[in-house]
Amino acid sequence: MNITKSVSIVRYDKEAFNQMDDLIIQEYPLTIFLNGEEFITLLCSPKNVEYLVYGFLYSEGLILKKDDIAKVTIEKDKGFAYVDLKDRNQLTEALHGKRIMTTGCGKGSTFYNVLDLVHLKPVPKGFFIEPEQVLELSKKLNKESKTFIDTGGVHSCCLCDAKDILIAHEDVGRHNAVDKIVGEALLTEIPLHDKVMITSGRISSEMLLKCAKVQIPIVISRSAPTELAVREALKLDVTIIGFARGTRMNIYSHAERVVGAE
Repeated sequence: MNITKSVSIVRYDKEAFNQMDDLIIQEYPLTIFLNGEEFITLLCSPKNVEYLVYGFLYSEGLILKKDDIAKVTIEKDKGFAYVDLKDRNQLTEALHGKRIMTTGCGKGSTFYNVLDLVHLKPVPKGFFIEPEQVLELSKKLNKESKTFIDTGGVHSCCLCDAKDILIAHEDVGRHNAVDKIVGEALLTEIPLHDKVMITSGRISSEMLLKCAKVQIPIVISRSAPTELAVREALKLDVTIIGFARGTRMNIYSHAERVVGAE
């Protein structure tokens, strides 16, 4: 299934109207069923949806490892994903005391309350990055953002080590792009405690929590973080770097991971 679609538009440019074709991003509703019960519908891009399913369940704490899932069946034409958990009590325990909160961009949902901050472990220290490496990764993110270049309608996220991009995904929702990365890392057994998440969009509190839950120590954006994201990052020992572009960046939390910042 293509994630873009060609449509006919009328473009106004230099005082003239012209009819032409343009590429737009498709928005795809994916409904996840857990143990036969309808659970949630995510609005996403129709690509790598299995990674999205695994990553969403893992980053939201609904599973602790990939083996917690007995089976995943995806009916892509219908937009359905059927997940069988090995432990049928696991879902009830995972959702205890939680509520549903939609994301700031309206393209997904996350299970979030103050208990997340209480129970989360701080992200381990010991991983460092050079400022030049941050800026180089930001340049590489641009090169990976092919669908954004074509449509302007998606968010791009990459999982990196200090030098190279390891996994890249684009999606209509920034949180979906993060979940696809987390899902692929989970299925391919890539450790996350010594990696960097870099994104084209702003760093929201929900996005920061997703990264903290899976112990990613550094989150970088070409855009800005929110105040709540910075506040949570300070508590959870996550380094936030914003406006990483050209020759500059802003370090909002735990600058000690950036070599020379202290």
